Amino acid sequence: MTGGFEGPGATPATTLTAVVARVGALADRLGVPHTEVFDVGRLSAASGVPEPVVGALLGGRPAGEPDVQTRFVQRLDLLRRTRLKPNGRKYTQQEIADGAGMSRQQAGALINGDRRPTMEHCDAIQRFFRVHAGFLTAEDPEALAGALQHTEQELLQQLADREREAAADEDPLERLLQDHGVRGIAWRAAQLPTDQHRDKVAEWLDMLLENVQRPEP
Repeated sequence: MTGGFEGPGATPATTLTAVVARVGALADRLGVPHTEVFDVGRLSAASGVPEPVVGALLGGRPAGEPDVQTRFVQRLDLLRRTRLKPNGRKYTQQEIADGAGMSRQQAGALINGDRRPTMEHCDAIQRFFRVHAGFLTAEDPEALAGALQHTEQELLQQLADREREAAADEDPLERLLQDHGVRGIAWRAAQLPTDQHRDKVAEWLDMLLENVQRPEP
């Protein structure tokens, strides 16, 4: 099962539908509750989409699409509420302005919705809050699909880890290699400066592997 590519003609809505289906199937396969992978609050914070809109889109219901300026103000407000300073406080308008390379008046006008943002404004603020490009401007279905694709990749990694562990349980040699980090040791041994050094490592590996027998086919 793979994700991320929906074809050149896919719309944000159809892409979202496909990602939701894949994430749901992976969660079922791994035994992860849907309430966890489709947690509305978490997805809202990750995507910038308001929680009611996340709920509607996950349910396959149209939620309306705000204009670019309204979307920008919503997402920026969410960033200020969820991406806090180390002391737990919100960034001030002056701190955002300084970090984004603009005047305090410009930052205030953008935050209050009194000024239409340019792409330069969006890029600067996204860099300041360390979020991905498009966070402030992507349409709601596209933004939510992007957040869910991160969840999909995490689930795929969990599935790969589980399958690797299952294979190791069935093959004692494979388990030995994993438990002792033999592959990593072998790679590091190849970096040693002389054959004498490498021979010492090979001798150790030989002694270790002698203790394991593969099962008869």
